[in-house]
Amino acid sequence: MKQGIIILAILCFAVIAGSVSMYNSLVSLNENVSGKWSQIDNQLQRRNDLIQNLVNTVKGYASHEQKAIDAVVEARTKLAGASGPQAKGEASGELGGALGRLLAITENYPDLKADKTFIGLMDELSGTENRIAVARKDYNDSVQMFNTKIRTFPSSIFAGMLGFTAAKEYFKVDESAKAVPQVSF
Repeated sequence: MKQGIIILAILCFAVIAGSVSMYNSLVSLNENVSGKWSQIDNQLQRRNDLIQNLVNTVKGYASHEQKAIDAVVEARTKLAGASGPQAKGEASGELGGALGRLLAITENYPDLKADKTFIGLMDELSGTENRIAVARKDYNDSVQMFNTKIRTFPSSIFAGMLGFTAAKEYFKVDESAKAVPQVSF
């Protein structure tokens, strides 16, 4: 009888310890996803700030290209107001397309392409685009780890009991953003 109680106590302790460990693991993965998302937001904000300076520089050289400039400003505003991976992905793709058209227009302005401010902003923007790509990959990797954890056995049982049932949304870019922008004069 005494041995049965000891074995039962050990089993209860193992279940409780396993549950605590599983909960801590799920919380850690959930926080990792949130942290990675904030890095994407951080880099998108950096890009938004750089684009405003780039637009102002281009305006000084190519004021008659107002349609392309307005498209970038509008897309930038849309991205700033977007929330969630889906909306941010779509807005980011739209901004990328508008920015691509604006940069294609700059080819007609050799003085602009030689301007130190423009060159510096382009270098910063290029670096920021690389950071955004890395942040997106890191975010999607953390989403994959979290979603896998809450869907696999036995953690799926604990995840449901502990309230971790909603899968995280992957950061996806809108399909239209994958197309190469067409610029014609």
